[in-house]
Amino acid sequence: GLVTFPRISPAIIVLVERGNEILLARSPRFKKDFYSVLAGFVEPGETLEDTVKREVREETGIEVTDITYFGSQPWPFPDSLMIGFTATYAGGTVTTDAKEIITAGWFDYRTLPPVPSAISIARRLIDAFILRKGGCVR
Repeated sequence: GLVTFPRISPAIIVLVERGNEILLARSPRFKKDFYSVLAGFVEPGETLEDTVKREVREETGIEVTDITYFGSQPWPFPDSLMIGFTATYAGGTVTTDAKEIITAGWFDYRTLPPVPSAISIARRLIDAFILRKGGCVR
């Protein structure tokens, strides 16, 4: 008869697009030459959309607009939930602090580096972008 409400730690994940390109980044914990879309935890009092703007700005110096919900996925940590979005580049130059993100840049959907596997929401975001542009997913 015990009712519990487990703590959930929401995090956003976002694919930022600019024409035929997407913004991808490398974390120090990634294997060599592996890139993914940006992600980060929601802070108390923040909307999901505000988190998208803050995380993209903090991690890459880029401003975004047209933030749109994409989908969600439980994350491998027992209390995390990834909430996926797409966003459009609105301005700025890619810069990183080399701590959280080693490098980031724009990649044409036809010539992407190694990216996450199909089981992840990161890859679902990437594949949906490729299909929307008329490309084929691998």
